[in-house]
This record gives sequence, C-alpha cells and structure tokens, in this order.
Amino acid sequence: MNHELLQRFLAVDTTAICDADRTTRVMHSAIRARSATRRICGPAFTVRCREDFLAVLRAVETAEPGAVIVVDGGARETALGGEMFARAALVRSLGGIVVDGGYRDMGYVKTCALPVYSRFVTPRAGTATQLGELQVPVTCGGVVVNPGDLVLADDEGLVVVDPRRAESLLDAALAIKNAEHGVIERLDRNETLSDAFNVADHVGALERGEPSVLRVRD
Repeated sequence: MNHELLQRFLAVDTTAICDADRTTRVMHSAIRARSATRRICGPAFTVRCREDFLAVLRAVETAEPGAVIVVDGGARETALGGEMFARAALVRSLGGIVVDGGYRDMGYVKTCALPVYSRFVTPRAGTATQLGELQVPVTCGGVVVNPGDLVLADDEGLVVVDPRRAESLLDAALAIKNAEHGVIERLDRNETLSDAFNVADHVGALERGEPSVLRVRD
C-alpha cells in the first residue's frame, strides 16, 4: 500500500468518498466490524469458498503485507476464520480480513488490532478439505470485488474503489471534507444551515422545475 495514499484516506472518510462518487461500491451494512480496529485501507486479496476455510488459510499465508483478505463465503452462517487467522494475519502484516460469512473467537477478536469484519458471529466452523478459489472476482457484501481493488473501511462501513481512480477520488473527498469543516465552523458560530447552504434558492428552483444543486455558500 502506497503510504501517501493511506495518509490521504486518513484525512477523509468513507462518507466523503461516497459523496464524491455516488457510484462507489458500498458493502451491505450486515458486514460489521468485530475488532477493536475498524480502519482498513489496502488492496483486496480475494477468496471464494463455501462452508470451508482452507482457502482463507491459504490466503492469509500467501497475501502480500498490507493486503486485505476479502472472502466471498456465500453469506452463509459458518465461521471461515477465528483467533488463529487474525493472529496469523498480524504476524504477516496484513491489512485486514473481511468475510461475507461467519467469524468466531470474539473473546480475542473484539480486542484485536487487526481489522476484522464479518456478516455473522458463530461458533460453528467450516471444514478444511476444499481448495476454494484465490484471486478471482468475488461478491462480498453485495458488491463485486476484484483482486487488487482498494478496500476502505471506517466507522461508517466498507467501500471498494478501483485503484486507478483512488487518487482523484480521495482528492475530491478531501475537498468535500474541507467544505464540511467550513459549514461546521459556521454552525459553531450559531449560523443556520440556510446561512451555510443555498437552501431557499435551491428549493425555489426545484419548485419551478428548474435544475439546481444544493451547494455551500461562499
């Protein structure tokens, strides 16, 4: 992961990214953080498996440092990882684990420095007899994730971005955050949203059937 790109993400958040591009792939909110650390910024190392965690183990052992293991588990309530996989991922300096399926061992995972996301928490683990598939396009949280796609996560949720667009998208997100900070400063001075935005003009234009955009006042 490019350090400069990581710093750019740390200056924004997933809400600003989605505001900058409303077509941004957003994983379903059922894919929830299970760990103490929520922030993810790294390239996807994809896995497809069903009721069997061997492919996840293989991914943890072969992915490059900084990579985020993204598991298409078919949204099934079977644990495809747990404490040992999280610890092993930390040893290998991975960027996180995201499972559209189950995860277990919350006694450890909830305090874990590695970001871990899953759809379910369940004590029932899968088998370890099927190879599964690595580094293929998968579906996780209702969105397509390709190997190498940039996976970003924070308190708001998980988004997936084409790495070729990441720099321009993060720049646009930063501009949005800067504008938001300006609005917050106005509100802190007891100004209203109508002081900060062109609310009346915007509503009036829409009532007349004219195109309009809600924007921050200069």
